[in-house]
Order: sequence, then C-alpha cells, then structure tokens
Amino acid sequence: MSAADQLAGVPLPPLVRDHALKHLERLERAEDAGTVRLALERAEGYAEGLEVIRALNPADLEALYIAFDNTARARLLELEQ
Repeated sequence: MSAADQLAGVPLPPLVRDHALKHLERLERAEDAGTVRLALERAEGYAEGLEVIRALNPADLEALYIAFDNTARARLLELEQ
C-alpha cells in the first residue's frame, strides 16, 4: 500500500491533504534513517499544528499520525535491507 493510499478514506480538506501527501512523499524518498527521522518530526509537527487549531476531528487526525508513522516505519525497514 502506498503512503497516499493510507489517506484514501480520510476526509481531509484539499489543502491539508496536499501538504500531508508532501510529507508522506518526503518520508518515502528519505535516503537514510536520519532523514526519515527528520521528515517524521516535520510531519508530526504539521499534524500537531492541525491539532492545535482544531482543523480536523480526532479520528482524522489520528489517521494522519498513523499514516506518517506507518510510512516512516516502512521506509526504515526498506533502508535496513
């Protein structure tokens, strides 16, 4: 499953979705573990900002965090091979 597919059923506003997809793409193309960690921190910071301003309902926000985390884990596993 691609990172973008993880958000397929999540009703995000278009601008929020576009930025989330950019974060997911950065995670997918990270060249090393350090870059994955940095990209994950940035993605989580984006999600925290959305949380602070209450831009998403809790279930959609959780789905966003899970998508970021799953993508980072998958990339780290790929890099270990």
